Amino acid sequence: MKTAKWWQTADNDSVICTLCPRRCTIPEGKTGYCGIRKNESGTLVSLAYGLPTALQIDPIEKKPLRHFLPGTKTFSVGTFGCNLGCLFCQNSHLSRGAYGRQDFRYIPPEELVKLTLQHKCESLTFTYNEPSIWAEYAVDCFRLAKAAGLKTVLVSNGFISREAAEELYPLTDAANIDVKAMSEEFYRTMCNANLQPVLESCIYLKRELGKHLEITNLVIPGKNDSPEQIKALLDWVEQELGLDQVIHFSAYFPAYKYHESPRTPAQLIRKICAEAFHRGFSRIYAGNI
Repeated sequence: MKTAKWWQTADNDSVICTLCPRRCTIPEGKTGYCGIRKNESGTLVSLAYGLPTALQIDPIEKKPLRHFLPGTKTFSVGTFGCNLGCLFCQNSHLSRGAYGRQDFRYIPPEELVKLTLQHKCESLTFTYNEPSIWAEYAVDCFRLAKAAGLKTVLVSNGFISREAAEELYPLTDAANIDVKAMSEEFYRTMCNANLQPVLESCIYLKRELGKHLEITNLVIPGKNDSPEQIKALLDWVEQELGLDQVIHFSAYFPAYKYHESPRTPAQLIRKICAEAFHRGFSRIYAGNI
């Protein structure tokens, strides 16, 4: 365990985590919503620091990133936990997993960077679960990675406080952010979260920091696939990020706690992509079909 950043003390030995907009008040001995930030005797600690549960060499296109270091390999790292509660989570074995059931080898930032170089990867990616919830580790690893000449990547839900983003995002070369729907109701009922911080993260990354950003929208039949929803997403992207913004429209398949919608038909994904091209978007991609 490592002492966390982004928190403050509260009454009755509780602490308030300020890493994400959820701002969990965490009693002594308990963890926040994400499951990996714990109050130990009045101090917030990160249970995931240096304890990856998933290590993999991936093509960068799998993240998905289509316009950042194409044709290269990236060293992908994930842990347990997530600060969203998506009923349709595609990686629930990690996002809802917990430490304590098995041992994981401690990998300090120096060793993670060394592994990335040894495997001849051009970038280090924090992915699989939500990387911002273990941002202490990401920040330390990204600083060393950049010093070693590596590029750094986040695959994230974008649900992070501005305070934490201002330390993590400047160290990030590229990101893929999930914009799950242009609907606060969808985020509230399907993800137990809210949309606005995600949109603010996209704007901060691309417009304010000038980072490479790609967006993924998982299209769920009957939930976020209506013409009105797709138009709202494209309207917002065009206005705030531009017609050159990369968007991946990805097919959903039943997973975790949500099985009411059928797998997204490939023809629906192709129709949405065609509509985006017709509007003038130049970098639109279909995924999971």
